[in-house]
Amino acid sequence: MATTALGGTPAHLVGELPAVGDAAPDFHLVGSDFSAVTREPGVRHVLNIFPSVDTGVCAASVREFNARAADLDNTRVVCVSADLPFAQARFCGAEGIDKVVTASGFRSSFGDDYGVRLVDGGFEGLYARAVVVLDEDGRVVHTQLVPEIGQEPDYDAAVAALG
Repeated sequence: MATTALGGTPAHLVGELPAVGDAAPDFHLVGSDFSAVTREPGVRHVLNIFPSVDTGVCAASVREFNARAADLDNTRVVCVSADLPFAQARFCGAEGIDKVVTASGFRSSFGDDYGVRLVDGGFEGLYARAVVVLDEDGRVVHTQLVPEIGQEPDYDAAVAALG
C-alpha cells in the first residue's frame, strides 16, 4: 500500500502504481461527453491522475498537459479523476482545453486497478496525484506518485519518458 500526503498528513492508497516494464491494466473510463475512454493500441498514453479538476493544482496539471500535448506525436494525454463528466466538460469548456482527453472513473475500477484510490484522509475515495506513461504496446515506461497531493507532477520527466 503506497502512501502520499494531504497537507502533510499521510494518506494511504488502495495499492501501488503499476511497475515500470509491466503491461498496464486495461482501463474503461467515461469521457466528458459520456463516451467510452479506453487505451488505444499503437498509441502512447500519458495518464495524468488527480483528485478533482475543481482544485487549483489539479486544474493547473490539466492546463499544463494540454499545452504540452500539442507537441507530442502519437501520444494521447488522458486526464483522469473521479469527477463526474459534467464537471470535466464544464472545466474544459471554460478553459479552452482541447488537446487532452478528460476521463472519469466514477463507474470504473480504475482507482483500484492502478492503485491510486485514497482509502483514508480528507480525500478518501478520490484519486491520488500520479502520472503513468505507457508506450505504444501498453507497457509502463514511467510512473510518479506525487509525495504531497498539493504539488504538481514532474511534467518534464513524464514527457522525457516518451523518448
